[in-house]
Amino acid sequence: MIGVVADDISGAAELGAIGLRFGLRAELLTAGPVSSGAELVCIDSDSRSCPPEEAGRRAALAAQQLRAAGAEWIYKKVDSVLRGQVVAEVRAIQQQLGAARTLLSPANPGLGRTVRGGQYFVRGSPLHETDFRFDPEFPREVSTVLELLADGGEAEVRMCRPGEPLPAVDIAVAEVANADDVRHWATRLDSATLPAGAAEFFGAILEARGLNRIQAPKAAPVETGPELFVCGSTSGSTRQFLATARSRGVPVLGLSRDLACSPEGDMAESERLANLIVRELGLHPRVVLALDLPPMGRANGPRMAMRLAEVALAALAQVPNARVFAEGGATAACLVRCAGWQRLEVVREYAQGVVGTIAPGQPARRFTLKPGSYVWPAEVEG
Repeated sequence: MIGVVADDISGAAELGAIGLRFGLRAELLTAGPVSSGAELVCIDSDSRSCPPEEAGRRAALAAQQLRAAGAEWIYKKVDSVLRGQVVAEVRAIQQQLGAARTLLSPANPGLGRTVRGGQYFVRGSPLHETDFRFDPEFPREVSTVLELLADGGEAEVRMCRPGEPLPAVDIAVAEVANADDVRHWATRLDSATLPAGAAEFFGAILEARGLNRIQAPKAAPVETGPELFVCGSTSGSTRQFLATARSRGVPVLGLSRDLACSPEGDMAESERLANLIVRELGLHPRVVLALDLPPMGRANGPRMAMRLAEVALAALAQVPNARVFAEGGATAACLVRCAGWQRLEVVREYAQGVVGTIAPGQPARRFTLKPGSYVWPAEVEG
């Protein structure tokens, strides 16, 4: 069994889907024991928004759980643009496993995310000039990788170019300009080094360790029922998705600013909106529930995700056959935890990071999720 520790549910799902490409039975775990039947277990430590010390504690506990369950090796999934408590979590796992160092490769060149000359670029633009500068919790206001990692605690961190020897430091950060660089770094690992990074590095490691991609993953269950999209992101891709949905006559229902930012919620308003969703799902094959609000600061992020989840689950309780599509890691996490889903089976990868799962229940719920900065593929967007 291979183990993954991710700081949010969308990251865990992304790596579970990569395992599916290689024929691995993959599951996402938010709580409870590790299943003996899975070949790839991706634990969501739900730690991205935690203070560094608590984030490290949760990450180390997840690594300990995986090792106790017999994981042959463990990968630390980090956000590809280094949001969250990256250094604190990497160091905590490194110490828990007794690793001498960490090789961190956050780039995803297949998505245009590269690290060159110590700078992070997204499709050729410096990170701080992209939509990530508006992130409500971790605005990316610089593009220098070492600055992005500077607030994570005491650790010696150094950049490393392809072909250079790995430095004798706590964390070596890999420069990556293309897929060949990713594959190069995957061959540089040894038993004393903790692998950490984004999704493409994990896939390259699987290949480097002898796993073969399968021609076609096992067939996913037939998809039926109306679709509820729950969009908690304010990214450019989300705004475009909402505009397209409206142009096609899809009902787009937004949380009001007062409800979205309410610390305790408004039961009457939530119930009204949930009943409106139910009515629209009876009339249309697809309904979108969205924030549809401008960025409003870090303090409001968790509240907005919780309000979205509460409204969505109140509606879904009345439409048991509806399929759920969640956009944004925090939103997906709130939906999963509020619904009480501790284990999700990965059944489909629509595109990188866009992952179909089966959630437990009677009947089982089809739940698809993706990070807010990724786009819905044509097959999903319709």
